[in-house]
Amino acid sequence: MDIRAAEISAILKEQIKNFGQEAEVAEIGQVLSVGDGIARVYGLDKVQAGEMVEFADGTRGMALNLEVDNVGIVIFGDDRHIKEGDIVKRTGAIVEVPVGKGLLGRVVDALGNPIDGRGPIKSQEKRRVDVKAPGIIPRQSVHEPMQTGLKAIDALIPIGRGQRELIIGDRQTGKTAIILDTILNQKSVNAQGDDKTSLYCIYVAIGQKMSNVARVVDTLNAHGAMAYTTVVVAGSADSNAMQYLAPFAGASIGEFFRDNGMHALVIYD
Repeated sequence: MDIRAAEISAILKEQIKNFGQEAEVAEIGQVLSVGDGIARVYGLDKVQAGEMVEFADGTRGMALNLEVDNVGIVIFGDDRHIKEGDIVKRTGAIVEVPVGKGLLGRVVDALGNPIDGRGPIKSQEKRRVDVKAPGIIPRQSVHEPMQTGLKAIDALIPIGRGQRELIIGDRQTGKTAIILDTILNQKSVNAQGDDKTSLYCIYVAIGQKMSNVARVVDTLNAHGAMAYTTVVVAGSADSNAMQYLAPFAGASIGEFFRDNGMHALVIYD
């Protein structure tokens, strides 16, 4: 047998190059069924509730329903390319969104990814989207008013900081107009630059047409209100999972300001 020294040398070099290379270990499962933005997956026995998982085509999802023999995964994106038998991999990361003042003036999706074409988000901190709300004991009583700038509301049914308020009405009756006026009327308060009195706004658009969201953003920009506002969008064309996640993302962004001694107004529209 004719064995060339060059061939032996090449084989040895390849073996040495790969020596000590760590193997990637990941827990994987298989898709049992998929439909309506939900995938049933078998084999992810140790997955955590709220954990991010990755499908074979790169689409991501969140483990939401943990059952004995399968896991219900909500899919963040288009499920048409996911089929029965596809591999699903754990990431080990709980679903988080970026938070902080770096999001002010930006338009993001329900996962905190920028969709305004202005580059990456300048934020060093992330928070889980699904956290337990504080109990009754740690909460302060509502003792400080939040001025909406609308005399009828501030005089007759004033809103306090820390309070929830429902705006209900038929279509095209001006609900969004009240919201926009409230955000715009915070400009004078935020212009003072004092974090203890400023009111940062998070506008969460759920299931709306992108054209409507664009008009809202244009209005806020025209009046200089985007300087203290973050817009979170899960439009009508987005998956049900993204629309489900958007309110949690908006709350997490607002809770950053709350936990750092500042005030935030979170609006769901």
